[in-house]
Amino acid sequence: MSYDFRPDEAYAWQLDADDPLAGYREQFHIPQRPDGSEIVYFLGNSLGLQPKRVRALMDQELSDWAGLGVDAYFEGTRPWYSYQERFREIGARLVGAKPNEVVTMNSLTVNLHLMMVTFYRPTKARHKILMEDAAFPSDTYAVKTQLGYHGYDPAEALLIVKPRPGEHIIRTEDIEQQITHNGEQIALVLLGGVNFLTGQVFDMPRIAVAARRQGCVVGYDLAHAAGNVPLQLHDWKVDFAVWCNYKYLNSGPGALAGCFIHEMHGHNLDLPRFGGWWGNDPDTRFMMHLQPQFIPQGGADGWQISSPPILAMAPIAASYELFDEVGMPALRRKSELLTGYMQYLIDRIPSRRFEVITPREPAWRGCQISLLVHDRPEELLAALKADGVVCDFRQPNVIRAAPVPFYNTFHDVWIFTQVLARHQRTR
Repeated sequence: MSYDFRPDEAYAWQLDADDPLAGYREQFHIPQRPDGSEIVYFLGNSLGLQPKRVRALMDQELSDWAGLGVDAYFEGTRPWYSYQERFREIGARLVGAKPNEVVTMNSLTVNLHLMMVTFYRPTKARHKILMEDAAFPSDTYAVKTQLGYHGYDPAEALLIVKPRPGEHIIRTEDIEQQITHNGEQIALVLLGGVNFLTGQVFDMPRIAVAARRQGCVVGYDLAHAAGNVPLQLHDWKVDFAVWCNYKYLNSGPGALAGCFIHEMHGHNLDLPRFGGWWGNDPDTRFMMHLQPQFIPQGGADGWQISSPPILAMAPIAASYELFDEVGMPALRRKSELLTGYMQYLIDRIPSRRFEVITPREPAWRGCQISLLVHDRPEELLAALKADGVVCDFRQPNVIRAAPVPFYNTFHDVWIFTQVLARHQRTR
């Protein structure tokens, strides 16, 4: 995809005027500077902004709680007993799944542990786990503790695929080579769908094929992929995936997470799992002490443990409605245009102070551009903030800017690169 971009401010305004999604910015609360002007918020890859419709949904649940008490489980405006079921269809469309393959529950790392209870079944011959270099830290902690729990030394059992010397992204063929070379020893291939540090989109279907060919289970952490890039988890035959809802999915700090279990596993009720009453067969769920045996329901719902926290689910309902209105194809088109425009403007800055470490090809990056800053990175971050541009910083020297298609503008991108241009020089 190529565009005849121009560097002048008028062109940025024109792109915004021509943007079919421009009106959706008004659906979100944009943080402000002390003078009342809106900041340039490029932190959607850490915490998405609040949809304005959240408050009404929250107020409704609080009102039902106040007025109905426990009866709101069945008589509320949106009955609590089946509340999580409303996310099945929309959640399935977001990740390319069937409705019975997705469930909203827990937090991402909790779900990752629960998935490894089921899908990481190590043997003496096949017990290794393959991950990418610079994976999200919580994933690494989860994997290392799982390995230790099963009696394996992470130094030996954890395999890491790294970029080649002098490169910043990981080549798909290098991942495939690791899987082919070590396949008989690998129990689980666990990668981020989009690498949190560089913004690289992994070739998830191709990697899944390579993993299945060697008999490995394949799982993805979609924290930086869900709501960011198109996904087809069912068709790719991914065994499981987990994601959070508070980044690109704009559902609030620490929001409940999502989980995908392919239907080829979901109806195997004999698979090992940790049980809890909400994962139980709904027909016997309220038999309580009269039904002491855990009988999981079919599909992803069978991995639930506790009853869903309704007040935490209301913001998800608000955000998911917006995604269903717009659709991922339209969001992805704008995302590629935003990052393409940002890359174009950065390329015009003659600086050796920083370099882009995100893939240049739009198909292989999410809505993120990561800068490796070679000189005084924290000063550059402070300069951006002083000019009303807030980005994420990862030690020791990476600035991540995420222009989110729902609420960021092309003029936001233009402002960001203007600040970079003013601070391009090294000492």
